[in-house]
Amino acid sequence: MPRIGASPFAFPDFHGATRRLVLLNLFAFFALLLLQLASSAGVDRLTALFAFIPSAFLHGALWQPLTYSFIHAGLLGTLFELLSLWFVAGFLENAHSATWVTGLYATSVLGTALAAICIFVVAPTLGIAVAEISLYGCLGGIFGLLAAIGYLYGDVQFLLFFVVAIKAKYLVAIYALISVAMLFGQQKMYAFAQLGGALAGLVFIRVAPRRGISFAFSEQWYGLRNRYYRFKRRRAARKFEVYMRSQGRTVRFDGRGKQLDDDPDDKKRWN
Repeated sequence: MPRIGASPFAFPDFHGATRRLVLLNLFAFFALLLLQLASSAGVDRLTALFAFIPSAFLHGALWQPLTYSFIHAGLLGTLFELLSLWFVAGFLENAHSATWVTGLYATSVLGTALAAICIFVVAPTLGIAVAEISLYGCLGGIFGLLAAIGYLYGDVQFLLFFVVAIKAKYLVAIYALISVAMLFGQQKMYAFAQLGGALAGLVFIRVAPRRGISFAFSEQWYGLRNRYYRFKRRRAARKFEVYMRSQGRTVRFDGRGKQLDDDPDDKKRWN
């Protein structure tokens, strides 16, 4: 049985999806850092291009929901995000497959962007003033992973600030209440987007197959392919029946295209 979690002062194993996600984000951070040393103006243009801006997305920047989570600003903020990603993703990967964790993270990231679009579009019609901000970083994905931990392993205890023991479900509730409180401040879009990431993570848990979306997709693909092959076999069987009738013999096939033998003692079998 896979091990659930780690000791209070130890991080989970650094492997699989956890390692890939952390290293991808780390590579993106250092790439931007090197670019900043060469040209600070280039970094600003790149950030505006790949960070998530709802108005830019609605005007054709369709790649931004897939790229904004790799944009990081500030060493301490990036360090906190990547350590958090390591911990929550590694915790879940000890009990689930790497594909499942990757799907959960990607769904949470996309859910964060979707929530930002929703509040940007709907708020003006409701007379609510929402300042548009650029979303970047992977906190939305982390919030979705954390919500999954609270839902699936709510009674597992963590150390809050490495001092206070607290159950996972209460830790998630605290983060959620902080985001709800932020909805009444100046960071409405940011807070709503984070809640959207958590909600997307919970939806993924309820509707996604246990072995991951990619596994379910592959199963559907192979099932579709097999149905096509069965259709071709039945069509060939019908053509063969017509041909055999023209030769004075009668053969029959079942619904799967397999020949039916009317006389078990007949040694002449057509395969």
